[in-house]
Formats: sequence, C-alpha cells, structure tokens
Amino acid sequence: MKWRPEPSDRFYRFIVRTGLALRWLFRIRVLVTGREHLPPGPPGASVRGASTRAPSRPVVPGRGAVVAITHFGYLDFAFAEMLLWWHSRAQLRFLVTQGAADHWFAGPAVSAAGHVVVGYGSGAHAYDAAVARLREGEYVAVLPEAGVSRSFTVRECKTGAVRMAAEAGVPIIPVSIWGAHRLMTRHHAFSPRRAWRAPVRIHVGEPILPGSLPDPADDARTATARLAKTLQDGIDAGIADFPLHPAPGAWWMPAGLGGGAPTEEERRRLDEADGPRRAGARRR
Repeated sequence: MKWRPEPSDRFYRFIVRTGLALRWLFRIRVLVTGREHLPPGPPGASVRGASTRAPSRPVVPGRGAVVAITHFGYLDFAFAEMLLWWHSRAQLRFLVTQGAADHWFAGPAVSAAGHVVVGYGSGAHAYDAAVARLREGEYVAVLPEAGVSRSFTVRECKTGAVRMAAEAGVPIIPVSIWGAHRLMTRHHAFSPRRAWRAPVRIHVGEPILPGSLPDPADDARTATARLAKTLQDGIDAGIADFPLHPAPGAWWMPAGLGGGAPTEEERRRLDEADGPRRAGARRR
C-alpha cells in the first residue's frame, strides 16, 4: 500500500519557501496587474511578500473560489500559487491526475499538499470532491485548457471550472500568465540562462460571479466561452506591456504576432494527433 500523508500546512509552506527561493535565486521579475479582482485576504495579510511564518488563510464556508489559470508552460501553476500566497496567504488545491498521484515521489507530495486527484475514469469523484472543497471555503485551481496550448493563445476550455463554480455557488477568478512558458514548456526544457532576470506577467481578470453562471444542469458552454475570452484578454494585456521585445519569429510568441509558435490550425492538428483531452488522461 502506497504511503499517503495527510494534508500538511507545514509541507505547503515548504513548497512556498522553495518557490520563493528559486525566484530569488534567478531574480525572476513578477509583474502583476488586476490585484483588485482577487478576493480580500484576512486582516493583516501583506499584499506582497507575506511571511511563510504568518498564519495561512483561514478556510471559511462560503468564501471559496475557482481559480482558472492559463496553461502555456509547465510553471504557470507555480506563479498562480505564489500570487495567491502573496495576496492572502491562500493555499490552492489543484486538480491533479491519478498518474501523478501514483508516482512514487510525487504521490506523497500531492497528498501532503491537499490536492484533488482526478482518477483514471470519468473524474466524477474528483468533481464532487472539488465542489465539496469549494463549499468548505477552499480555493480550487483549475487549468481549463486541460493541457499546454502550444500556440500560446488560449484554446478551447473544458466546462468543468464553470460547472463546479455554479454548483458550489462561488466566483471564478481568471488568472492569465504570460512569460512563464519561456522558462519551461513543451519541447523547451528549463534554461538557467533564460530564467535569469526573466519577467513573468500575471493579470487577474474580473471575477465571474456565481449569479452570472448557469444552473449546473444547464449548458455551460456559453459561460465557458466567456471565461476563455477573459483569460485571453488577460494574455493580451500581458503581451502589450511585456518588458522583453521578441525577435521576429521568436518561438515563444504567437504566430498572429509574428512569432514562431504554431498557428491555431497547426495547433488543432497537433492536438488531434495527441488524442482527446479527457479526465484522468495524462496531461500533455
């Protein structure tokens, strides 16, 4: 039987300290706009650089939220996690694949961090668990694109984020991250040279409030399309004032802006070759 530790506040703080230390080591510049759209933090929470020794955000029923994050690279989740910690010392609970939870090294860490595991089947159990966490007051983080968008534009989103938020009666907080994909993404391994003093832009979009979401039994595609547009608007805002000026054909820029990333047509063809995005599938 695999060892699965209980969720640990101390372990989560260790993760936070590790991320902050790596950011400091490489002098990564994190530039944030839209902070006013984040839920208010507990009294005394620092807007930036909150101590890992200070209490974590208290979990209060009715104060949960779905945090929807763009997915262009493998470190996007870490910068979203850092942002919520800076803002309110909040701990994010991610939906994690069963494959990661079964890994001999990652599995205990997934359990200790309190994440929600998406099984190999339909994912219904994980959905129910995530809704329960939201009702309890947790922040549940979702990557609604269900895989890395190699075109570096927001691709079609799954409806899970909207359905969970509607059922739990909580808002969706759209978080768009631009520049983290330069550090590490598909076909581009981590490079200390690229990471040194690299900028990362985060834009928090206007929350999608539960009153504007459909009944969970209704079609959630319209609200999901709205979420995708909000996420793309945040990416556009990040690109507009990004401190780096890319060379023509730069691999990390979208094709529509003169970059070398695949076009939307090429991205769709490559995605289809990879197979369907489904609950419990290996994340690509």
